[in-house]
Amino acid sequence: MTLLLRPATPADADAIAAHRYPDGEDAAARPAYAAWVREALVSGDYLGLLAEMDFEVVAGAGLVLLNWGPGRHDPSPIRARLVNVWTHEHHRRQGLARQLTGELLAQARARGIGTVSLAHTGMSRPIYESLGFRAYPQEMLLKLEAT
Repeated sequence: MTLLLRPATPADADAIAAHRYPDGEDAAARPAYAAWVREALVSGDYLGLLAEMDFEVVAGAGLVLLNWGPGRHDPSPIRARLVNVWTHEHHRRQGLARQLTGELLAQARARGIGTVSLAHTGMSRPIYESLGFRAYPQEMLLKLEAT
């Protein structure tokens, strides 16, 4: 089996949406997310990487680039959010998520991006901590109701 890392293309949008929403109860959210990913890949607002073995996607990860504006401690106006890190269950614990994330972080550094954020699960937290991510307890969330 040969491992191939390749950039995601707009043709991969449906697969990326399935990585983001793998559970059946979330399937209804996939088409809207796939449409967004397709457009974001074309515009350059989303950088995706996929790992293939024998022409089958077995892992993926992405960065959403956000025009945040420069900050006190980060002069770059662009921040990134790591999203859609996914590995097929038969290929877990082989370093694919780490490899994809590392490559995306290298791409962020090459673009001068100084801040990358993410949400994590208990299973993924050790990988991200080993890559240098630290807890950021100041974040809060408000869901606004549509008017």
